[in-house]
This record gives sequence, C-alpha cells and structure tokens, in this order.
Amino acid sequence: MSVAFRRESDEEHLEPTFEIPIPPGPNWVTQRGLRLTREKVEALEAIDTAAMSEDDAKKHKRELRYWRTRLATADLRPVADGDAVSFGVCVTYRLNGQKKTVSIVGDDEADPNEKRISFSSPLARAMMDAEAGEQLDFGGKADAVEILSVEPINED
Repeated sequence: MSVAFRRESDEEHLEPTFEIPIPPGPNWVTQRGLRLTREKVEALEAIDTAAMSEDDAKKHKRELRYWRTRLATADLRPVADGDAVSFGVCVTYRLNGQKKTVSIVGDDEADPNEKRISFSSPLARAMMDAEAGEQLDFGGKADAVEILSVEPINED
C-alpha cells in the first residue's frame, strides 16, 4: 500500500523525549555542591505527582532521575590548599585589563552570575595548576590571563 494512503497517528509527529544530558567526565562536587544536590533530590521527591498532568509528571520524573544520578555519582573532592589553581579554589585574575574573581566548582554548581565556573570550562582548564603571579595563554592570546591570587573556597 502506498504511503500516501496510510493513516498516520498523532504519535508519529511528536518529538522524542530524551533524558537530561549528563555532563561528560567526573562528577566532582564541593561540600556545598553535594549539599545542594541532596537538597534538590529531597525537594523533588517530596512533590506529589498524582495531581500533575501526565506531561508534567513525566518532566518531573525525568528531572528527578537526573538529580538522583548526579547524587549517586557525586565525587566529593578534598578541600583545596589554595597553593595553585585547582578544583575548589577561589581565583582572582586579570583578563583584558579587568580584575575578576571566580570559584572553580562542579558542573551542577556552576553559575557564572554568582561567579562560580565549572572546572571543565575553558577558562578554568586554562588556569589549572597556575600559581599567583603567573601569566597564561587564553583564547588564542599569549599572556591573556594573569593570576593575582588563589585561595580555598570559603564554604557556606
């Protein structure tokens, strides 16, 4: 039978639903990041999905699976000593003449608006193992980043 005469269901035109992508690499977390992940799982588990629409319940369960996976794979890193740029430090640096400070944290804890960047971000990777006073290449420019200070993150 020709495809032209076949009745198509509405289901065939729906976009497939995929799991929330898990960032590649290790799931390193700070003490704060681990606490926030636990709190997120607890908050999602406390929500009653019975009153939700089917689509909303599916979205909720999808998000809960993501956060449960992130909690199960969380790798709490030791507190950094702050001698050199590494996971769990607060770095003050100069880039393009501007002085900035960021904390290097896990993927789920990262929030550039709160000056927290992921350890897997290009800037963090460029700064890894550098010490105060060093100048680093970044963005195709030589000596683009100057490390001004490095200290352990003050966990709240």
